Amino acid sequence: MARIELKNVKKSYGAVDVIKGVDLDIRKGEFMVFVGPSGSGKSTLLRLISGLEDITSGEMRFDDQLVNNLVPSDRGIAMVFQSYALYPHMKVYDNMAFGMKLAKAEKAEIDRRVREAAKMLQIDHLLDRLPKQLSGGQRQRVAIGRALVRDPRVFLFDEPLSNLDAGLRVATRLEIAKLHHSMEDTTMIYVTHDQVEAMTLADRIAVLRDGLLEQVGTPAELYERPNSLFVAGFIGSPKMNFLTGKFAEAKGCKTLGIRPEHINVVAEGQGEWSGEVLHAEDLGSDNFLFVEIGADEPLIVRQPGKLKIALGSQVSLQPRPEKLHRFDHNDAPIR
Repeated sequence: MARIELKNVKKSYGAVDVIKGVDLDIRKGEFMVFVGPSGSGKSTLLRLISGLEDITSGEMRFDDQLVNNLVPSDRGIAMVFQSYALYPHMKVYDNMAFGMKLAKAEKAEIDRRVREAAKMLQIDHLLDRLPKQLSGGQRQRVAIGRALVRDPRVFLFDEPLSNLDAGLRVATRLEIAKLHHSMEDTTMIYVTHDQVEAMTLADRIAVLRDGLLEQVGTPAELYERPNSLFVAGFIGSPKMNFLTGKFAEAKGCKTLGIRPEHINVVAEGQGEWSGEVLHAEDLGSDNFLFVEIGADEPLIVRQPGKLKIALGSQVSLQPRPEKLHRFDHNDAPIR
């Protein structure tokens, strides 16, 4: 495992600054997830850690060793890409063994590691198949297994589930979580744009925006105590409701935030807000109401269980006071 330290790390392509000065300490054995919108620099930062891209300035250390000029093969890392990057003419066994063969490992050791990794990922029955004979989820597990057999200090995942359908995403996410729990000594860094992946896999999440770190913290910390309007709106699905104008002024702020699950439907006239139900989504365990209350956009209200409210109905809504998020003119939280 490795502790990874980034000190004022920058990356530029000509006059374009992509990473604008990142300071980050990734702990040994930690599962760190990078999230952010497209173009935020999360994949670039991962490639800088891997050594596939050179740092323009700043320092990067693995266990106090400066690695700025260290080639990827000497960093003790293994990468898993969204494209799988399997050799189509090689069987699963040979794909998984390829890196160790290049490193001239003993044949018996290669065989032991390949079979152990295949068993852990439940693909031991697929070792004699070609990639074209596998499903997308199976191919991704082979790619993970190929990284696993190298016994790396650091695992790097670059949006590994983005090519899978919804069912396979859940199953493969579980495999990655199990892998993390079984390899507590291995540091893992994972890039995704998916909220659920980030919140369910991460020990800590690093939120990036325009090449800078907005906030680093546990999923609960980012969800419950975002330190900017951007983080509040980016973390959580569905997103936090934001209200301005008279709604925010009544609470002494520029922007008022409230998550959908923190708004209750109450008896007529008993709520602080009221409005018309424009749309409803029944997800089985939850209902989402979209209510027009005169704000900038419809309010999203999440209610557990079955809630029979007809479209066009007037509802009375009460936000939970202790769950309100207030932001000032600089989009910073008012505690």
